[in-house]
Amino acid sequence: MASTPTSWNVTSASKKPEFYIPSLDGLRAIAVMIVFFSHVGLKGRIGGFGVTIFFFLSGFLITTLLRREMEGTGRVSLRKFYLRRVLRIFPPMYLVLGLAALATVFVGEYLSPRVLVLQVFHLTNYHVAFDGTGAAIGTEVLWSLAVEEHFYLLFPLAFIALFSTARPRRLPVILLVVCAGVLVWRYIALTQLELSPTYTTHVTDTRIDSILFGCVLALWRNPAVPGPRFSPALVWGAFSVAILVLGATLVARDVLFRETARYTLQGLALAPVFIAAVSFPRALPFRFLNLTPVRWLGLISYSLYLIHYPIIRVLEVRFQLHGPVLTVTSLVVSIAASTVIYRAVEKPCARLRKRLSAGASAIPSVTRGTRELP
Repeated sequence: MASTPTSWNVTSASKKPEFYIPSLDGLRAIAVMIVFFSHVGLKGRIGGFGVTIFFFLSGFLITTLLRREMEGTGRVSLRKFYLRRVLRIFPPMYLVLGLAALATVFVGEYLSPRVLVLQVFHLTNYHVAFDGTGAAIGTEVLWSLAVEEHFYLLFPLAFIALFSTARPRRLPVILLVVCAGVLVWRYIALTQLELSPTYTTHVTDTRIDSILFGCVLALWRNPAVPGPRFSPALVWGAFSVAILVLGATLVARDVLFRETARYTLQGLALAPVFIAAVSFPRALPFRFLNLTPVRWLGLISYSLYLIHYPIIRVLEVRFQLHGPVLTVTSLVVSIAASTVIYRAVEKPCARLRKRLSAGASAIPSVTRGTRELP
C-alpha cells in the first residue's frame, strides 16, 4: 500500500498549490453522523464521541497549518488567521442561531434574551454547564463551538510564544503535560469540588485536551507533512489497538471514568486512527471515506452540525414526530438545509478565505533558516 500523506491541488485561477489532506472529509462525515444519531435516540450509547472527533480534527488541522506557515515563513500572521476563522465559523453559526431563535418563537418555547447574548459571544458551553434553559431551540450543540472558539482565540498566541522560546521538539511534550493537567483538573472538579458531570462534559477548561491531542499529532510525526514516518506494521498495529480502546471507552458506564479518563484515552487512541487514515487513504478500512456521498457529507458537515438539532427539536415539538419517522425526516431536511447553507454561505466565504490563505498554502515544506519539528 502506497502512502499518500498529502495532496496538492492546483486551481486554474491561482495556479498555486492548495494544501489538502485526504480522508478528512470522510472523518468529518463520520463525526457528524455520530452526533446526529446521538440526538435521535443513541445518546446513551455513543454520547459525545462525534464531538471528540471534531475536536481532535480541529486541533490537528489548525496546528498543521500554523506549523507549515511558521516553518515556511518564520512567522504566523495572526490577522490572517483570525480573519480565516471568522469567515469559516461566524456566518453559518449566526445564521443558524438567528433561524433557531425565530423557530423557538414559532413553536412557543421560552427564549431568554440573556442566554441569546451569551450564545452570540460563544459562552454556550458555560451556560449549558450551569443552567441550560432559555437557549434557542436546538442550539445546545453550540457548546462545542464555544470550546473551539476559545481554542482559536488563545492557541495561536501560545503556539507563537512556545515556538519562539522553546525548542520545537519540546512543543508536543509541553502540550501533553497540559493534557495531563486537564485530566487531573477533571478529577478534582468531580471528586473534590463536586461539580456536576455536565460541567466536565461541556466547559473549555475540562475539554480543551480533546483539541490539544490533535495539536500534539500535528507537531510530532505528523503524517501530513514531510518528515519521519512510522513503519506500516507499527501504524496498523497501533490502529488495531486504538479501535479496541475506543470501543471500550464507549462501552464503559462508570461516571467517574467517563468524565475523566475517557476523554484522555479517546484523545490518545484517535492519533493512530488519524495517522492510518491520512497515510493510507486507499486502504480498505478508509477507502469508503473518499466515496463521493461520504465526502459530500464531510463538506457540509459544519452546517449539518449546526442545523440538525434545531430541525430535530422543531419536528419533535411542533409536529410531534418520533422514532424512525423523526430520524428519516430530520436527516433529509437537515441535509437539504445544510446543502443550501453550504452553497449560499460557506462557499462564498471559502473563496475569500482562500485569498487570505494563498501565501501559507503555497508553502511546500520547511525553508532554510527556520527550525524544524519532528
